[in-house]
Amino acid sequence: MSILLQFPLLSKSAFLARSIEKNSDQEECVIKLNDIPGGAKSFELVARFCYGVKIELSPANVVYLRCASEHLEMTEEVAEDNLIAQSEIFLNQVVLRNWKDSLIALETCDELLPRAEDLQIVKRCIESLASKATTDPNLFGVLWNGISTGARPRNFNADWWYDDASSLSFPMYKRLISTMESRGIRPEIIAGSLMYYAKKYLPGLNRRHSMGTVPLTATLSEVEQKNLLEEINMLLPVHKGIAPTKVLLGLLRTAMILKASPACISNLEKRIGMQLDQATLEDLLLPNFSYTTETLYNVECVHRILDHFLAMDQANGSDSPCLDDVMASPSLTPVTSVAKLIDGYLAEIAPDINLKLPKFQALASAVPEYARPLDDGLYRAIDIYLKAHSWLSEAEREQLCRLLDCQKLSLEACTHAAQNERLPLRVVVQVLFFEQLQLRTSIAGCLLVSDNLEGSRPLRSGIATSGEAGGWSTTVRENQVLKVGMDNMRMRLAELEKECSNMRQEIEKLGGRSSKGGGGGWASRVVPRRIGLKVRSQMCSAQEGSVSEQQKSMSAKLEKLQAKVTKQKKQLAADA
Repeated sequence: MSILLQFPLLSKSAFLARSIEKNSDQEECVIKLNDIPGGAKSFELVARFCYGVKIELSPANVVYLRCASEHLEMTEEVAEDNLIAQSEIFLNQVVLRNWKDSLIALETCDELLPRAEDLQIVKRCIESLASKATTDPNLFGVLWNGISTGARPRNFNADWWYDDASSLSFPMYKRLISTMESRGIRPEIIAGSLMYYAKKYLPGLNRRHSMGTVPLTATLSEVEQKNLLEEINMLLPVHKGIAPTKVLLGLLRTAMILKASPACISNLEKRIGMQLDQATLEDLLLPNFSYTTETLYNVECVHRILDHFLAMDQANGSDSPCLDDVMASPSLTPVTSVAKLIDGYLAEIAPDINLKLPKFQALASAVPEYARPLDDGLYRAIDIYLKAHSWLSEAEREQLCRLLDCQKLSLEACTHAAQNERLPLRVVVQVLFFEQLQLRTSIAGCLLVSDNLEGSRPLRSGIATSGEAGGWSTTVRENQVLKVGMDNMRMRLAELEKECSNMRQEIEKLGGRSSKGGGGGWASRVVPRRIGLKVRSQMCSAQEGSVSEQQKSMSAKLEKLQAKVTKQKKQLAADA
């Protein structure tokens, strides 16, 4: 470096002047500036400034100049209107007053650490951004070199800053979010920004769901994605409903794929459990990524999520209400919604031949009885499971069907179950019994309506108006329809009585054959139909002793059933 080249630098930088003075006795003075913040880019800008070349300060270079001038000790004591003062004025009066400029300056700080941190530039930029994120952007214009252009954003939404903030590196973004939280920004806004950031940098989250128009930036490795997901999970506020359940389930799915920590997965499961009533069946079908189990879906994960929901429900003071309370109380709607969701989930996973009975039964029984006003959904799931697992023994079928409450089956479900050969005989008999109770209730209701209509007929003399005549004709037609329905119910009751009688006769024949000593003779015959259906062939292969016991059990049940039918018939006659 020649004398002519040294002087402009020495006149502005105390650091360079001191370094050259130390090496002045050497023939060749070489000063290495390897540790200057920003490297060659910063030094070139500083050299231009020292030689009087006009440089234009901007949000993209002001942090470089401020850090380099600090390192080179370009203070006012060395020269008036030096670089430290100029860059500091521009930073405070221009950059930090504008959202975009503050964002650009903060992005450049990543290459200038720790000097930018020591000079409080990072903190000042974050404070500026946090204060502006809570402000309507229509209240501040866009500044260019300190002059307001008067430009104003057209629309204002609480998420207007999400995309800009997502351009920051995660350490800077994390500090920005923490500062916003300390300033009292609403948790749902913080959660929305975190979800936006996750969708932008986690490709698996976007492949599963169409989550808006978030541009995907898939530049992170799997390890970086895993670390990012775990960090976002920790930053998410712990409040119900601040993040969509669909997105949380997407995060959980991605966490399983990336093999995130057990603590991260457990935390996501708890978050989903808090708002399980807002989930959909499609999102709940989490694939099984484990090599230890062969099931298609991760049933254990769903079971844990359900346990978290029920624990929260109990913690909120929800006891075990009766069925009437469930039907009447709006506050119990989340519980019934979850029960319906789980029943649908059971029906979806039931065809999996690798799904073991204990696992299926455990999830089905985890739902409280009061949460199911009707057991139709559970019956459908059990029927699908029995169809897909035809090798189950009679004892296992009995055990599974104990989950059903036949009193909570609709008339349609009862009709289907009465003709379902996959169900154990005991369940079919119970279904028939409760089906008759429902028929009796329906008949009694029709009779009551019919009596009320006949008793309310107006006995007025004179000529009726056209409106009254039309209303009376409508009432008569409705009455006729009700009577036809009542007659159909009477016919159905008669058919049931006849079928019960036929079944009793067949059982008596079965007992007569088994008492003739030829135990194998009756086994080769076709067992008569029970209520219009064939008894399964496994009854034919039973031993004579078990047949006798089964005969007694069936006879006892049928006697009770016949008594109920007879009583119902008398009641029907009395009501008629």
